[in-house]
Amino acid sequence: MFFRILAAAAAVILAGCSSGLQSASTIESAPDSTIASVAPSPDYLIGPLDQLEVFVWRAPELSTKVTVRPDGRISTPLVEDMVAAGKTPTRLAKDLESSLGAYVKSPQVSVIVSNFQSTFDQQVRVIGEAQKPIALPYQSGMTVLDVMVAVGGLTQFAAGNKSVLIRGTGEDRQSYRLRLDDLLRKGKIQANVPVLPGDVILIPESFF
Repeated sequence: MFFRILAAAAAVILAGCSSGLQSASTIESAPDSTIASVAPSPDYLIGPLDQLEVFVWRAPELSTKVTVRPDGRISTPLVEDMVAAGKTPTRLAKDLESSLGAYVKSPQVSVIVSNFQSTFDQQVRVIGEAQKPIALPYQSGMTVLDVMVAVGGLTQFAAGNKSVLIRGTGEDRQSYRLRLDDLLRKGKIQANVPVLPGDVILIPESFF
């Protein structure tokens, strides 16, 4: 099974960025629910307890590794108590550049999230008949195939083509049918679709 997943992954890579992979029509709607379009994948937002690598070009004494505190802030050399949570790494890097500008001429900062410990609204959760049901930190551009590779694929008891993607909360919650058997066992890359932060993938058990 794992080798079939790798084969499907290779097919996706060879297919490149074809429009078919991004088409909303590849998510087949569950009963009483339709989907008109898939929103562009948002960038990852830093959360509490994420571990960051801050690199200041030509200033190794200002470069550091830091963990976002539970209050969402970080402290780096020359910059104390800057809000990091809720920002993209790029936005945080720009804010650090602005603060360091008082001490360093034209600072150039890069921020990398080295360990994700994101909150639920920044995770993609997999429940049911996956080899390793887990919650994954969302990464920009993530697809259903990426998620399934991370969880080790389906169990032998999974009803993959009856899987459901649950998106949104409260009155905005909607469900969409996923065809994971077609994707993982038949290599049909048309069944691969983008996921978004907060998505839940439910994989039921087959009764046959």
